[in-house]
Amino acid sequence: MNGKYYITTPIYYPSGNWHIGHCYTTVVCDAFARYHKMLGEDVFFLTGTDEHGQKIEKKAEEAGVTPKAFVDPLVAELKEIWKALDINYSKFIRTTDEEHVKAVQYIFKQLYDKGEIYKAEYSGWYCTPCESFWTEAQLKDGKCPDCGREVAMEKEESYFFRLSKYADKIMKLYEDNPEFLQPKSRMNEMINNFLKPGLQDLCVSRTSIKWGVPVTFDEKHTVYVWVDALSNYITALGYGSEDDSLYRRYWPADLHMTGKEIIRFHAIIWPAILMALGLPLPKQVYGHGWLLIGGDKLSKSKQDKVKTELTDPKQLVARYGSDALRYFLLREIPFGSDGVYTNESLLSRINSDLANDLGNLVSRTTAMINQYFGGILPAAGMNEGTDGELIAVAKELGGNVKKAMDALDAPLALSEIFRLVQRANKYIDETTPWILAKDESKKERLKTVMYNLAESIRIAAIYLKPFITVAPDKILDCFGIDGKAVTTFDAAKFGELEAGTAVKKAPPIFPRIDVKKELAELEKAAESRQAAKPAEKQKPAAHERKEKEQIDIETFGKVQLKVALVTACEKVEKSKKLLKLSVRLGNETRTVVSGIANAYTPEEMVGKKVVMVTNLKPAKLCGIESQGMILCAENEEGKLSLLQPERQIEDGSEIF
Repeated sequence: MNGKYYITTPIYYPSGNWHIGHCYTTVVCDAFARYHKMLGEDVFFLTGTDEHGQKIEKKAEEAGVTPKAFVDPLVAELKEIWKALDINYSKFIRTTDEEHVKAVQYIFKQLYDKGEIYKAEYSGWYCTPCESFWTEAQLKDGKCPDCGREVAMEKEESYFFRLSKYADKIMKLYEDNPEFLQPKSRMNEMINNFLKPGLQDLCVSRTSIKWGVPVTFDEKHTVYVWVDALSNYITALGYGSEDDSLYRRYWPADLHMTGKEIIRFHAIIWPAILMALGLPLPKQVYGHGWLLIGGDKLSKSKQDKVKTELTDPKQLVARYGSDALRYFLLREIPFGSDGVYTNESLLSRINSDLANDLGNLVSRTTAMINQYFGGILPAAGMNEGTDGELIAVAKELGGNVKKAMDALDAPLALSEIFRLVQRANKYIDETTPWILAKDESKKERLKTVMYNLAESIRIAAIYLKPFITVAPDKILDCFGIDGKAVTTFDAAKFGELEAGTAVKKAPPIFPRIDVKKELAELEKAAESRQAAKPAEKQKPAAHERKEKEQIDIETFGKVQLKVALVTACEKVEKSKKLLKLSVRLGNETRTVVSGIANAYTPEEMVGKKVVMVTNLKPAKLCGIESQGMILCAENEEGKLSLLQPERQIEDGSEIF
């Protein structure tokens, strides 16, 4: 073995509605893992799912099931997608795994015993979808700077990690190890947006959320989901367990691959936790860009339904094969930057690179060997003319691919492989084998041309194995080679293919696609699948709702609006939508029942000042008398947002 290589993807939040954007990081990491295996290294490739936190808790409650029952089928579906894409991970970790839970509790207790964690009251802004805490200064237009959604003021007893004391150490880490965080723009972002303004101590436990890892020495607290999730990189190796042999074998990680939106957790919080534990740091963290569709980030919060169907990885693999999707993701997206996905760009890549360049080269070459030499590979004679150029590209390929992969540039590595493919196609045009075959005196020259083409194809196929996993073995099989037996690049030396080898005529490896016709069929199929799904019960969109009749100012003047302070809140039993609120209106306290449970938790509501209709006749809801109405806005998607005073003002103040 030539050393070890430990690579990780971020673990995925099991949202369902899996789309091509979820596949990007994992396909990239799988290619790097396969590449390093073929270098002869001892590789461990980790992926998995992040299953705790408020989002899952709320979704499970809405579905009327336990959180574990909610996530189990979503995790199973993700594993099916990885299987379809031929993802060959070493371990799939779930943060609900018993051994992970125990190890996280061990880590949390270690930090507490070392004095790195202390108890205090937390008061700050929290984004539930991102499971992230933010300071007032970090908010963007009063909303989460990552996803742009609403944040809520949270106040509760919490444990805090002394993150602030590690600002200088993280800065020194960056200075001493300029390759630690890549690309360079991510490091600049961390320095300018977080380290220079000053790190705040990090809230690392919650009392309002029960779906998570319990703190062993204070069980009303649950470990903050990001501490839980980040720890997977070492708990998956057995850290904190009786058998930590994998941890001792593979840690520190050679590469944490993650999306740019969660780079702060991996490049600041995770290193600080490891420093506090006295553990080695990962060698490198890479924050890649987003995969965009039609200019929009593919995300679980912003999807057109038919567009989602068009980017369903299982459907795309079923239609075009795993190689096509893997190749597109690895070749088309400029690594480190945002990339754009369209079905048209996928089909264009299939046609131009896989069908026209690679498939056509293999088909023409194997067909000519069968036509001119009865399917037996001839021995090469003396090279001449352009032979040297082709052979040079083939011999330089290994070094060029290594240089690109060392720089974490998979698109460049594939570009180098296809430079050989394209040079071989040009070589056919230059040597014109069909003309050589007509002249018996050119027979020896034709043998050399056929041999050089066969060798170029074989070498290209070997170097393609980490990136696309089906076609290379089919290509090698045409030359009598068991592709599964080719496990290293050692065989990719020019001249090792033996003359006399039986060569089979290649089947269509990548059939050419009629793009215009295929796009129409794709959209039709996507619409059909969407229509076949159970119809969702939806309220009419805001713009579709019937306008109410006009009223005069006198009628409107009968409505009394006041500012109310929510002093207590709880869920209404037997209802998924209703919350029971105690509100203060100056010297008066009332009970209000409001249908906002799908948008706000009881904990979020306490302490909020809201706009309330105070002169409605009392009404009973689920047996509780409601003495007013809380006002909300609702968008076309049915998302609710409370109406709140813009500035601080006393409760009981009248609105007019």
